Amino acid sequence: MMRALADDFEIVYRSERPQDVYCYTPGIVVTASRRVVATFDLGGAGVRNLLGPKGSRARGTRFGMAKVYVSDDGGCSWAERNTFPFWHARPFIAGGRLYVLGHAGDLMIMASDDEGETWSAPVALTVNMKWHGSSCNVHYANGHVHLALDERRDLAIDGWNTAGLAPRVLRARIDDDLLNPKSWTISESFAFNETVSPSDFDLFGVPFYDTPIRAPAELGSGRFCAPMGWLEPNIVRFHDPAHLWHDPAGRTLHLFLRANTGGTGYAALVKVIEQDDGRLTTALETVPSGKKALFIPFPGGHLKFFVLYDDETRLYWLLSSQATDSMVRLTHISQARYNLPSNERHRLQLHFSRNCIDWCFAGLVAAGQTERHARNYASMAVDRDDLLVLCRSGDDEGRDPQYTNLITFHRVKEFRNLVY
Repeated sequence: MMRALADDFEIVYRSERPQDVYCYTPGIVVTASRRVVATFDLGGAGVRNLLGPKGSRARGTRFGMAKVYVSDDGGCSWAERNTFPFWHARPFIAGGRLYVLGHAGDLMIMASDDEGETWSAPVALTVNMKWHGSSCNVHYANGHVHLALDERRDLAIDGWNTAGLAPRVLRARIDDDLLNPKSWTISESFAFNETVSPSDFDLFGVPFYDTPIRAPAELGSGRFCAPMGWLEPNIVRFHDPAHLWHDPAGRTLHLFLRANTGGTGYAALVKVIEQDDGRLTTALETVPSGKKALFIPFPGGHLKFFVLYDDETRLYWLLSSQATDSMVRLTHISQARYNLPSNERHRLQLHFSRNCIDWCFAGLVAAGQTERHARNYASMAVDRDDLLVLCRSGDDEGRDPQYTNLITFHRVKEFRNLVY
């Protein structure tokens, strides 16, 4: 029997109201002093009770709150340092400052100059826009920091709207004041349904289920498939000059996105190119035949994943959810499974790759005892020889694998020894 790499964990946060306050969006970063900083947000009807009178003043239309926790003993114990009114946030370091960037309708950011002890007031970076995202990776190159989120472009789609999202890269100079909206450049982009439609594909099973273009399809009692789309982009730069998609000018980023197709095993792909005038434009990638590479084989690409490039191994590391039972008929699906057969959320896997296409299995990071015990939506950071993982998790008290009640911390020791 395979032994998980980091099944043991510390609980960073446990919901006191697991049936109506849910834990989302774990993000993690390690500071210069090796303090571990964790961010996450809370959602659900019960959050209004946690916020009290402040709740009525929250920005945007979604009702939620988020928190910063810190650990000075390598993740063994955790202390709360801040509560802030935006979500889908991620922590990162630039110019010696610690930032947290997310959204509450508009993009929001705040900063700390003392490794998370105290924080500035949140600042809006956009005006009258709507965003979506998760705590995906942060990319540094040529004195700049890059992050990617989804703009909610087409809002006239019922239900879970991934078809109307447009992946956009945010770029800023590391040493600039990132609380200043003028420090940021935002890439031009297009929504999924502005570039493709379900009728464009045949011969490889995408989309898996048929849905209306602008509404979900109910496939079984309480089980819905949303129109095909993409979301939650991770940024990759190909460093190897031998890679087919390497840009010797250093002006091309690739975005690997979670692909909502109703099936498993694919991610979506676009590239973002820096133009001579500094604009960032988005296009589909191609393969040598000239065909566009919108979908690529990708382990766990159907749920939120995290890609990390490690300079020491010159490898990309992928943290994602493992599917083991996506071909089950809806009439035979486990009652514990959230929604569709592809939505298995209790097995967190680790892979490595030299090119982001061919992935080698490194191990199972953590696995819940049952499907109810979710281990998903994780983020990771390197701490010397170890890989730190912050995870959206659940136990018997959680509502279900989607609406989870825990944020957990895991440590994969000496992760580079997993390379073979």
